Amino acid sequence: MCTNIVYEWLKTLQLSQYAESFVDNGYDDLEVCKQIGDPDLDAIGVSVPHHRRRILEAVVRLKEEDETAAGLYFTLEPQQQQGSPSPSPEIYTSHLVEQYEAKAWRELGSRHRQGNQGTLRSQKLGPRSKELVIYPKLKLKIMIRDKLIRDGINLSKPPYSNKV
Repeated sequence: MCTNIVYEWLKTLQLSQYAESFVDNGYDDLEVCKQIGDPDLDAIGVSVPHHRRRILEAVVRLKEEDETAAGLYFTLEPQQQQGSPSPSPEIYTSHLVEQYEAKAWRELGSRHRQGNQGTLRSQKLGPRSKELVIYPKLKLKIMIRDKLIRDGINLSKPPYSNKV
């Protein structure tokens, strides 16, 4: 039996018996499954009407989740290619700095501005509204490290790591 994300998805729908057919027909990723329609279900071999309906309803939910979650993902650093050395600091020129800054929302009323704490995006926000604050990558790393230390979290030990 196949063990992948599509199998887990079908298992939650209680339709895991179709997992092998899905993979055999090229539906081995949820991104591909978002495009499933009636002709695809025919090709996969899903002939039971209520199974077809459950799969099509789940496909609609996948599409809706994708639309609502589009802005939730971000990275702190560019991904490294396997085997390539880390880039030297000289390649980060001033026009690239904004690309690698992290953004966070803060309450306007609770914010006190000290030094280079972040950049205000809008000065005309009302009370109790939120503003977008941009932190440089290094400052964000330091803030995360300090928070982990304050909370007594060691990411190199269980349950955060499998290292022995």
